[in-house]
Amino acid sequence: MSIWEIVLGAVLLLLAVVIVIIIMLQEGHQQGMGAIMGGSSDTFYSKHKSRSLDSFLARWTRIIAIVFFLLVIALNAIAFFS
Repeated sequence: MSIWEIVLGAVLLLLAVVIVIIIMLQEGHQQGMGAIMGGSSDTFYSKHKSRSLDSFLARWTRIIAIVFFLLVIALNAIAFFS
């Protein structure tokens, strides 16, 4: 096992834990269901949703997931070619 495999494996493990924590911190998407059943969707939260904590966490979930995916491909390529 090379040093790159060990380092990338440790980073992969760290990213997996971070993804789980970020996903657990996000709120469910069922809160918008009140608009379907007659509730008003014109609230302060719906107007400023792009600046909320949930959108921040969703953006970082996407970024970390892409890095995680690329890291898995790199780790498999290193293992395959060595």
